[in-house]
Amino acid sequence: MNGTDSSRRPLKTRDTKWAKTVAVWLVTMRAKPNHISIASILFAALAGGAFACVNRFSPPAAGWCYLAAAAGIQLRLLCNMLDGMVAVEGGMRSKTGELFNEIPDRFADALILIGAGYVDGPDSRWVIVGWLAAVLAVITAYTRAIGVVAGASQSFLGPMAKPHRMALLTAACLVAAVCTWLHFDARIILIALEIMIAGCLVTIYRRCRQIAGKLNSKP
Repeated sequence: MNGTDSSRRPLKTRDTKWAKTVAVWLVTMRAKPNHISIASILFAALAGGAFACVNRFSPPAAGWCYLAAAAGIQLRLLCNMLDGMVAVEGGMRSKTGELFNEIPDRFADALILIGAGYVDGPDSRWVIVGWLAAVLAVITAYTRAIGVVAGASQSFLGPMAKPHRMALLTAACLVAAVCTWLHFDARIILIALEIMIAGCLVTIYRRCRQIAGKLNSKP
């Protein structure tokens, strides 16, 4: 995240030795935080494209598509973490950091979740489910952002904040890959999207309630 310390999402992985080592290496290589943020879109496109290709291949190759999607999701999250570490710990904050922190994230959410809706083919009714999940993911993030604009602090409440959404979908990818290789029906991705939609609705409600409470408590 490229913003101020108070706006940073609490992440335990940020304090791990390997994360700090990678961040230091990126600073040494003079990687720009904003460029790392943009790279997250590329990895999200990889994940979304892999999802969309699942129905085009036979089971062995389709399983690898699920694993490629899982890898793209995790690399997207890695970029989301490292851009902030390079910006803050590396002393490379920029005036446009907030823009590059938020806007690529919204594109990444859309690319991954819309792509996930196409695992059963472009004519499947599940395409709508993928689009709905993408819309609600953006609204979930917008709720957090509008809370800050209104004068409340950042709200990272779940149960379907970004890390939770991506963890759910990554786990679903791994299960789907195994199911595909065993020639079972791999509809776990579609089930995960349905869970995500329900979770996003709960998250939006909880964040709105928390933000309203903070605003109402102000003198």
